[in-house]
Amino acid sequence: MQHKVDVILLTYKPEKQVMRLIEALEKQTYPVHKIIIMNTEEKYFETLFYGTGFLQRYKNIEVRHVSAKEFDHGGTRNRATAYSNADIFICMTHDAIPADEYLVERLVEALEHNKGVAAAYARQLPMPDCGEIEKFTRSFNYPEETRIKSKEDLSELGIKTFFCSNVCAAYNRNIFDMMGGFVKKAIFNEDMIFAGRAIQAGYKIVYAAEAKVIHSHNYSCVQQFQRNFDLGVSQADHPEVFAGVSSQSEGISLVKKTIRHLAENKQKKLIPYLIVSSGCKYLGYQLGKHYKRFPYGIILKCSSNKQYWKKRI
Repeated sequence: MQHKVDVILLTYKPEKQVMRLIEALEKQTYPVHKIIIMNTEEKYFETLFYGTGFLQRYKNIEVRHVSAKEFDHGGTRNRATAYSNADIFICMTHDAIPADEYLVERLVEALEHNKGVAAAYARQLPMPDCGEIEKFTRSFNYPEETRIKSKEDLSELGIKTFFCSNVCAAYNRNIFDMMGGFVKKAIFNEDMIFAGRAIQAGYKIVYAAEAKVIHSHNYSCVQQFQRNFDLGVSQADHPEVFAGVSSQSEGISLVKKTIRHLAENKQKKLIPYLIVSSGCKYLGYQLGKHYKRFPYGIILKCSSNKQYWKKRI
């Protein structure tokens, strides 16, 4: 194998499926040199692993703990890269499971076979318990066809040109370092901020459809509101990336296609919920974009990342 590949895995209150994730990474056709686990709050990690001997089975696992006060979506991942000397690293979250043994191989191929690629992210397939609306959203955001995205795609794709997900994404270390890594403080969305900067600098982002992980959530309307509030905040804080880039048309297109899908599949009863949840997403996003107009107490209630604001104020 031509490249040294490390995996940076973020965990918080990990459950048993993280063991499945680690086992799947150890069985990849393209070997993982080191798995660097960045865990938030040591007590939760010990609750799962204490006395099992699970981690001792593998010699390539390095565990680092941070407190909730220290954690930051960008800063913690940057810190993890300092523990790696691999020329490719893959960021993952603990709730994603490789769909097969080719995940790492396909991500490496996406970086290797295309010049000037800063990052390649995997296709996300729905979990077995995934609801119908979220299942369709996954197929909309993660289609079957691979796509190489560059600055030339902005007129067609708008903000989706910058889309990249650290649920599972591989990075070219040389380009990553030249770009200065992830933004040091991020409420979240550090992956898109990096991708946006990379594309504006003339690099490319690959959506690698053949690299697959199983990952989805059944969020409530309140959770959707809060996540989209944080999304709006991240974009408001980085106008150098997102200003002037179209985003609303993508959301409208998703809603229209989901309504059509539900109607065609005899799931019309879900359409009212779709409209309400979409409204919550839109409202959260718009409020997040204008968060500077609101008092601290309102911001704290709207955001899903309370700790971020407690550190910031």
